[in-house]
Amino acid sequence: MLILFRDRRFLIMLALGFAAGVPLPLTGFVLRQWFSESNISLAAIGFTALIGTAYSLKFLWSPVMDHAAPPFFRALGRRRGWLASIQPPLMVAILALGFTDPASAAWLTAAVAVLVAFLSASQDIVIDAYRIEILEEEEQGYGFACYVWGYRFALLAANAGALGMVGLIGWSGAFAYCAGLVAIGFLAVLFAPEPAAPPREAMSWARRIKLAVVDPFVDFTRRRYWLAILLFVVLFKLGEALAGIMTPPFYRAIGFSRADVAQVAVVFGLVMSLAGVLAGGFFVARVGVGRALVITGLLQMLSNLMYVALYWAGRDMGMLYAQVGVENFTDGLADAAFVAYLTGLTNRAFSATQYALLSSLAAVPLRFLGAWSGQWAEALGWTNFFLMTTAAALPALCIMLWLLKRLPPAPKTAQPLGAMPDP
Repeated sequence: MLILFRDRRFLIMLALGFAAGVPLPLTGFVLRQWFSESNISLAAIGFTALIGTAYSLKFLWSPVMDHAAPPFFRALGRRRGWLASIQPPLMVAILALGFTDPASAAWLTAAVAVLVAFLSASQDIVIDAYRIEILEEEEQGYGFACYVWGYRFALLAANAGALGMVGLIGWSGAFAYCAGLVAIGFLAVLFAPEPAAPPREAMSWARRIKLAVVDPFVDFTRRRYWLAILLFVVLFKLGEALAGIMTPPFYRAIGFSRADVAQVAVVFGLVMSLAGVLAGGFFVARVGVGRALVITGLLQMLSNLMYVALYWAGRDMGMLYAQVGVENFTDGLADAAFVAYLTGLTNRAFSATQYALLSSLAAVPLRFLGAWSGQWAEALGWTNFFLMTTAAALPALCIMLWLLKRLPPAPKTAQPLGAMPDP
C-alpha cells in the first residue's frame, strides 16, 4: 500500500479506474431499475441491452485517438489532452441523463444513455493506452490492480450509491452525484504526468485498422476449428446475459424495494462475484482451462434456476441472498475460466489486439440477442423465461465438449484448449 503514496502514478491509476467505472451502471443496471420504476414495458427494458454496444465496438474508433491530436487541452499532451477533452462532456451527459423522464420520453433517456456509453467507452480507450505507456513492463501488474480496485469502488459508488441517493434527492440528483464522481478522474488527469510519446511509424488510418483489427482476426482464422471456437466464445455467456438484463424488473415484480436491490444485488453480489473470481483462478490452475470451462459453465447455467426458486418464494430476503450469492459466485467462477481461455487463444504476436477483438466479438451478439429478452419475458412469464435462459447455456457446453474431444489439453502444460503453439 505504501507504494501508492510513494509513486503518484499508481494513485492516478486508482483515480482513473474509478472514473472509468462510474458510467457503466448508469447505462445498465441503474438505468433498468429506473425504467422499471417508471413502469416501462419489459420489451423496452430489454432493448436497453443495445445501449452499451459502444463498449464492444470501441476498437473501431480507437485508432483515431491514437492518430489524431486531442480537440481541446492540447497543452496537456496527447493522452491527457484526450482524457481532459472527453471527461467534461461525459459529466454533462450523465447530468443531462438525470433530467430526462423515461415515463414520458423513454426514447430521449435511451438516446442520452447511448451518448454516455460512447463517451465512457472512448475514455476507456485512452485510459488503457495511458496505463500501458506511463508504466514500465514490470509495473503493469500493480498498475492494473490499482485500476481494477478503483473500478470496483466506482461500481459500488455509482450502483448502490446512486440507488441509495434516489430516495433522498431523486433520480436527477442521483445522476448529478454520479457526474460529480467522474470529476475525480478529471482532477487526476490535471495532476498526472504525461507519458513520452513512443516512436511510431507514420501510417494511414486504413493501415492502422488493418493492423489493429484485420490482421489479428485473419491470424485467428488460421487455427484448427476456429469457427467452433469463435461460436463457443460468443455463446458461453448467453444464458447469463439474457437473465441479467431482466433482473431489475424481475426484482421489482416480486416486491423487492430499491433499497433491497442496492443492499443485496449490488453490494453483496459484488462481494460474491469477487470471491468467485478468486476461487475460479485456483480451480483453473487445478483442473485446467478446458475442464474448468465445462464445469463452471454448467454451474453458471444451473444458477439461473435460482431465479425460478426466488419467484416461487416471493419477497423472501433469505432467498434473495441465496439467489444473488449463488448466481454471482458461479458467474465469477466462469469468468475466471473464460478469461483464461481467451488469453490462451491469443497469438503472442497480436496478444493485446487479439484479446480485445475476441472479447468484443463475444459481447456484440449477446447485446443483440439480449435486446429481445424483455419480449421473451413478457411472452413466456418469469418461470418459463428463466428456464429458457438456463437452456440457452447448453449449446456452448456442447461445443466445448466437442472441442475437448478434438483438441484435448496437452498434459503438464498450462496452455489452454485451442491455443496455437508459439510461432
